[in-house]
Amino acid sequence: MERDPTLRPELRLKARGALGNATGRYEAVQRVALDDGWDLPEEERLLQTEVRLERPRSAISWNRSPDLPFDRSVNPYRGCEHGCVYCFARPSHAWLNLSPGLDFETRLIARPGIDAVLEREIARKSYAVAPIALGTNTDPYQPCEVEHRLMRGVLEVLARWQHPVAITTKGTLVERDLDLLAPMARDGLVRVGISVTTLDPALSRSMEPRAPLPARRLQVIRRLAEAGVPVRVMVAPVVPGLTDPELDAILAAAKEAGAVAASWIMLRLPLEVAPLMQQWLQARVPGRAAKVMARIREVHGGRDYDPAWGRRMRGEGIWAELIARRFDAAVARLGLAVAQPPLRCDLFAPPPRAGDQLTLF
Repeated sequence: MERDPTLRPELRLKARGALGNATGRYEAVQRVALDDGWDLPEEERLLQTEVRLERPRSAISWNRSPDLPFDRSVNPYRGCEHGCVYCFARPSHAWLNLSPGLDFETRLIARPGIDAVLEREIARKSYAVAPIALGTNTDPYQPCEVEHRLMRGVLEVLARWQHPVAITTKGTLVERDLDLLAPMARDGLVRVGISVTTLDPALSRSMEPRAPLPARRLQVIRRLAEAGVPVRVMVAPVVPGLTDPELDAILAAAKEAGAVAASWIMLRLPLEVAPLMQQWLQARVPGRAAKVMARIREVHGGRDYDPAWGRRMRGEGIWAELIARRFDAAVARLGLAVAQPPLRCDLFAPPPRAGDQLTLF
């Protein structure tokens, strides 16, 4: 496959999901690498990840999507170094005048101070408590969390206020925070979803190049479960024609590791994600590329993606129905719940402060 014209010729990619870096949809110009006629050799260099800092003005993002089980979320980072080529969040980078391609996984933005902003927001008298979702756009436990520790700060605020939280991640750094998560779990304040797309390490390394390998994610499920944290395995996304044959095996492996619940989501290819995924299929699994795209279009009404509420997560048609039936049969056989008990909101309260008057009883 020819090199993508949006890449400079001296640039070398290693463990990246996207194969190109097309400009975002809001930019007025398109950038491509062209030979300028000067026969001067360029020194080859590896594309590195860079993290810029942003001072957050707000922490909680609100949504009214009728097919989402939460109405608020917090995102400590913009972009995600895991580099999953299929990530539905890639188009959000275009709002920053960055590419949903390689920029999304190499030009990250960390939001230091988001914990303090969050604490101010939930301390308002007008705030009505409900579970906060973390990891719904980009992974809060991606590699740069080692240095920036923003997720840790957010969790510390939520633990102090006894605020319910639902976490979605592929990252192993969630194990670092078991000292916070285990007590919150005992009080019914937290649950964690671990995404497992495939059990094939080679396919995982190609499709989600900087995310932990599947076997390591199963270990994360086990460690969380042993600490008393309820874990849901998320078979997400299901790539029809590529990963859907693994559905039963993933659920069985997660159950054995200690998962108590399960969910699945059909592959979604909004906006710039569709051409990125097609390019990846042609380069990495060329023999299956046409079949996969045909299946994707069958479950999305003939299009690469159908954004309609109620259909975007599941798709429609015979293939979507078959996957749904297989999932239902597997979770019933394995004893995995689809719905989990609601997180507690009645414990939410400001933490005691120095000088507060103590109650008599």
